[in-house]
Amino acid sequence: MVFEYKGVKLYWLGHACFKIEYKGLSIYIDPFQIKEDRADLVLVTHDHFDHCSLEDLKKLKGDFEIIAPLSCKEKLKGFKVKPIKPNEELMAKGVKIKAVPAYNINKFREPGKVFHPKEADYVGYILQLGEASVYHAGDTDFIPEMKGLKVDIALLPVSGTYVMTVDEAVEAAKAIEAEIAIPMHYGSIVGSKRDAEEFVKRVKNGKLID
Repeated sequence: MVFEYKGVKLYWLGHACFKIEYKGLSIYIDPFQIKEDRADLVLVTHDHFDHCSLEDLKKLKGDFEIIAPLSCKEKLKGFKVKPIKPNEELMAKGVKIKAVPAYNINKFREPGKVFHPKEADYVGYILQLGEASVYHAGDTDFIPEMKGLKVDIALLPVSGTYVMTVDEAVEAAKAIEAEIAIPMHYGSIVGSKRDAEEFVKRVKNGKLID
């Protein structure tokens, strides 16, 4: 299913992967378990296998450029990569992209060690596509940096364990106040459609792409 907003077509392809089409551009975010396709631009949020997947990047055809944090540098050797840091802005293929911090506050791998530490410089992204701005939060908890974000569409993880729980994602959606809030990061490794449905039920501007 596709969701369309101000000329932007948005496809959820499972887990945290989205395909965005805008004015002839094909943009992938965190491609994972995808089919072969053409891409102009690929955004990777961090180096974990379900977000920075070499197997899936090799399925993408065309002269695409990858935007990714420095943690992905070794994995992405051989690709055309433009590195980005949290809070940095750049232009790629005519698209304005801003990196937003993405990290855990209370999801622990072991005592004292979170799955996604702030110092790792993992990111989410805000893309400006004409009149529409799209925020992909990456793997994150509800962090202070989300407050005050001005975006039209917010793509928020809801599965818990490694990212926000449904309760935390609802609070994040309220803080961001986007026109549309879409749940992600469920149905593949952790989380279920029930998590996504619960999020949509509790957020007045929630929308499920299935």
